Amino acid sequence: MTILLYAGVGLGIAVPVVFALSRTVRYYAKLTGWYLGITITGLVFIPLMALRPRHPSNLVYWSAICKHFNYIIGCRYSFRGLENLDNLGACVVVANHQHAIDGTGMNKLWAALKRCTIVSKKEVLYAGPFGLGLWLGGVIFIDRLNSEKSREAINKVSGKLKRDDLKLWMFPEGTRRNTGEIHAFKKGAFHVAINGQIPILPIVYSQYYFMDEKQKKFDSGNIIISVMPPISTEGMSISDVNDLMDRSHKLMSEEFSCISAAAQEGKNLN
Repeated sequence: MTILLYAGVGLGIAVPVVFALSRTVRYYAKLTGWYLGITITGLVFIPLMALRPRHPSNLVYWSAICKHFNYIIGCRYSFRGLENLDNLGACVVVANHQHAIDGTGMNKLWAALKRCTIVSKKEVLYAGPFGLGLWLGGVIFIDRLNSEKSREAINKVSGKLKRDDLKLWMFPEGTRRNTGEIHAFKKGAFHVAINGQIPILPIVYSQYYFMDEKQKKFDSGNIIISVMPPISTEGMSISDVNDLMDRSHKLMSEEFSCISAAAQEGKNLN
C-alpha cells in the first residue's frame, strides 16, 4: 500500500514536470487529448444525429461541446467581425487552413452560422466516430485525386444552397499549411458562389505561431478569427471567377498579416 502511495505521488509530480519541460511530450499530449475529446463526444452524439442523418443542424449540437476544447490545447480565441454574420443567408465561406485544430474555431462559430456544412477530403470519412459524425452532419466528402467527381459532388449541393438557405464552408487553399502566409486559392469555391449568385464570406485565422509540426512544438497561444464583410457575386458570371478569387485572396492576406501581428503581441484580444 505504501509503495502504491509513493508511486502515485511520484507520478503526480513527474507527469506535470515532464509535460512542462518536454516540448515533444506536450505536443503529442495536447493533440491526443484534442482528438480523444472529439472521438468521445462523437460517440455520444452519433445516436442523436442518426435520428436526422445528413442534417446540418447536427453539427451545431456537436459543436456546443467541442467548442470548449481550446482548454485542452491551451489556446485563447478572440473574434472580430461577428456582426457580419447577422441576418446572413446562403453563402460560401472561404477560410485559410493551417491545422486540424481549425475545427475548434469552426465549432465556436457554428451556432452563429446556423445552417452550415463543410467540404472535406474523403479520407476524413474513415476517421472513426469523427468521420461518421461529420457524415451525419451533412459534410460533403470529395476525392482530391478525382477532380471530375469532386466537381460533381460540389455542384450537386451548390443548387441547394440558396433554396435551403445553407452556408458552405470551404478551404480554397486545398490543403492545410502553417507557414505564415495564405497560399494560392483554387477556383472551386468561387465557381459555386457565382453559379448560385450568393456571396463569398471570408473568414481568416491568425497564424499559429505557437505550433510547429516539424519541431513538435505546441505551446499556448492566441488565435484571432476575423469574419470579414461578405463579398457580393450578384451579376457576376463565370468569366469573373479569377477576379473574385484574386480579390478575396488579397483581402484575406492583408487581414491575416494584421491579426497575426495582433495575436502574437496579445493586443486587442476580447
